[in-house]
Amino acid sequence: MRLYAILIYIFLYAPIALIVGFSFNSGRYAMDWQGFSLQWYGKAFSNPLIMDALMTSLIIAGSTAFLSAIIGTLTALGLERMQGVTRHIFDALLYIAIMIPGIVIGISTLIAFVTLFDALNPWLEQAMNIKVEMGVWTVVAAHVLFNIAVVCMLVRARLTGMDRSLVEASNDLYATPFGTFRQVVLPLLTPSILAGFLLAFTFSFEDFIIAFFVAGPNVTLPIYVFSSIRRGVTPEINAVGTVVLLSSFLLLIAAQVILRKGEKAVGTA
Repeated sequence: MRLYAILIYIFLYAPIALIVGFSFNSGRYAMDWQGFSLQWYGKAFSNPLIMDALMTSLIIAGSTAFLSAIIGTLTALGLERMQGVTRHIFDALLYIAIMIPGIVIGISTLIAFVTLFDALNPWLEQAMNIKVEMGVWTVVAAHVLFNIAVVCMLVRARLTGMDRSLVEASNDLYATPFGTFRQVVLPLLTPSILAGFLLAFTFSFEDFIIAFFVAGPNVTLPIYVFSSIRRGVTPEINAVGTVVLLSSFLLLIAAQVILRKGEKAVGTA
């Protein structure tokens, strides 16, 4: 069993290790090792196309994470007050939002946006001489669709494990509902909200499938990488992939650490 486990991990991480290793290749070809060098990292981050794509991805991921954290938290608080069949229906919808393949979300949101634009643009052009098109905001809207469910699940898990006696004690001390939420509930939920924010940022930043359908003329970093590898994989692309990989790992580790600290804080309380 130990040998099988080792082989599985090699199968999972060997391709990733190759990308990271060959990103330090001094040669011009991805799999032709010519010596150790950091030149491709410098060239990648001095490439204006890559930096523009990176900035677009950061804007989309930051906006998605911010909106998902707020809406997902409010959704979790609302669902916690529901009972019976209604709650089960909304629970099922949340699970479905997470389980739906990205290509389905991409195609469905593309169709929805195109239909909406066809209906609105004639009126907008006539009334205000403007036209709504695909762009950064459509990618944000599509990413928020499934990231709300991710944040909501994390916050609800924290709400389920929260000590209700703290809320009752606050009410007994004549605190207002908003005061109880601000001074008791929100501090206990903050770790899960931050973890959801980081996960939403990570999922949005590295998404290619959904963004490919609804980005319009905008180019995110995953879209740029996909377009580049169609002409062949270079050490420059390996360098970009390595940076994205390490950034995603760091964000996921940070989210896990925040969740663990939050669980300890709730246990101590």
